Amino acid sequence: MCGIIGYIGDRKACEVIVKGLKRLEYRGYDSVGVVTESNGKLYIKKGVGSVDEVVERLNLLDMPGKRGVGHTRWATHGVPNDINAHPQMDCTGKIALVHNGIIENFAELKEELVEKGHTFESDTDTEIIAHLIEEELKSSETFEDALRKALLRLKGSFALGVIYTEEPDRLYFVRNESPLVLGIGNGEMFGASDVPAFLEYTNRVVFLDDMEYAVVTKNSWVVKRLETGEEVRKEVKTVEWTLEMAEKAGFPHFMLKEIYEQPRVLRDAIHGNAKVIGDVAKEIAKYNKIFIVAMGTSYHAGLVGKYLFQRLAKKVPIVEDASEFRYEFENLIDEDSLVIAITQSGETADTLAAMKLAKRKGAKVLAIVNVVGSMATRIADLTLYTHAGPEIGVAATKTYTTQLAVLTMLAIELARTLGTADEEYLTKLEESLRGIPDIVEEVLNLNEPLRELAKGLKEKENFFYIGRGIGVPTALEGALKLKEISYIHAEGLSAGELKHGPLALIEEGVPVVAIAPSGKTFDKMLGNVEEAKARGAYIIALGSSERLRGVSDALIEIPEVDELLTPIPYIVPLQLLAYHLAVLRGNDPDKPRNLAKSVTVE
Repeated sequence: MCGIIGYIGDRKACEVIVKGLKRLEYRGYDSVGVVTESNGKLYIKKGVGSVDEVVERLNLLDMPGKRGVGHTRWATHGVPNDINAHPQMDCTGKIALVHNGIIENFAELKEELVEKGHTFESDTDTEIIAHLIEEELKSSETFEDALRKALLRLKGSFALGVIYTEEPDRLYFVRNESPLVLGIGNGEMFGASDVPAFLEYTNRVVFLDDMEYAVVTKNSWVVKRLETGEEVRKEVKTVEWTLEMAEKAGFPHFMLKEIYEQPRVLRDAIHGNAKVIGDVAKEIAKYNKIFIVAMGTSYHAGLVGKYLFQRLAKKVPIVEDASEFRYEFENLIDEDSLVIAITQSGETADTLAAMKLAKRKGAKVLAIVNVVGSMATRIADLTLYTHAGPEIGVAATKTYTTQLAVLTMLAIELARTLGTADEEYLTKLEESLRGIPDIVEEVLNLNEPLRELAKGLKEKENFFYIGRGIGVPTALEGALKLKEISYIHAEGLSAGELKHGPLALIEEGVPVVAIAPSGKTFDKMLGNVEEAKARGAYIIALGSSERLRGVSDALIEIPEVDELLTPIPYIVPLQLLAYHLAVLRGNDPDKPRNLAKSVTVE
């Protein structure tokens, strides 16, 4: 996830763009760049660092011109450095653009363009777009036609701001599966990833839909379909947000915003790994001694990975807290070992220590990481990115579900490589995974009922979360979310463990959250729920079976999905429940006490 902004009008473009980038910095902050145009010449300044750092170092506020585009980056292709920062240009130096998204087929397109004589400077997927437009311009009557033809060749997600020196009175903005909104001013126009970028100047907006592009001058705008070039009628809306509200897209907290971003980032995670996951699976297929190391929420993702690997690839990983791994497994790791390290930030101290130990012992190390260029990516032999974008809220939400998506894809490909599962089933599972973002969107419609449910639970001081099989990690993660932001004691456990001690703590009115999807352990799970209910528990059940209704005090209905995919949609209502309980108890869910986003000390 990156932030883009473009401006055309009578103001000094660089000043408007820099202000906008500062307000978009929550979308990415590893590098920054601006391009403006004056007298037919493009002026570009870009570099690694935060907006403030790059503005001071490169003097971004001293760029000529009254039109331009800017970018604040969260790296997805190519490490954060000056060359990979946006804007990116074509060979002629006449086309410059900024991009938010992931181009799945960039490698094939780059190879084709190199054969045609194009020279590339960066490692980004973005640069191929500029060169592709340049190439199409050779056989097109207008720049707009070349833009359309080039973009129709792209696979993946993209929001773009494009500037062309030969058309000094306009800018182009494009959207496909990445956000883009126009700001309609008086004698000036804006385009950006998010409303706060230009809200200081106008609150009149036009939201682009997928496969649409806009042509703007300082006094006009038109939106067209990318496939045909025909004009689309769009409504101008008035946004009644304050700047603070707009940074959170109207949500009261970043955590809630990030929960709602999950359908989109899940699509990005799936798109972003579609081409590379098979090669990684082939690389790791030979290892039978597999360890998964992580901490916190990432550890729970690792537990889900264990079930996926067992069920699909017939591999049985050992999942261990990274903080314990190097003390307990130091003498078991060797060159026949595979260590999968899961870390959102790529900077978690305990996980890095475990990775370094594995490398010293000669093991193959695969990192599943959100942050490109982080230390974990530099230590690992192989890396898969989750493509979740920056997560501001301390409690992990979208970064967890994207980790699950990547692990699911890896398990499917590993099973395919090893021939351990029926190909027809694997193909069906892949198709179902691509539909999971839509399922999550359905689950998000439960927000209001969950808020009402939370009102009756806010005085409770003890919760139990129970699951079986692949539902156990969801119980653990649901309990963790509740603990870390609402400060309510919560225990997550296997439902089969209830009668081995915890049942003694179940009394009248104690909430028991039951993760009960259809599957091989559903009947056993139903029996565990009845055990708790018989002791007076208040049962909150998550599932799709009508049989749950009779044993539940509150049923959270989740659409039916394959049991192996349930960890993704089933955690979403638990994130929402924890969020609402935190808010109702007067807590700031974005900044839970005593906790930090990334634990960089052991």
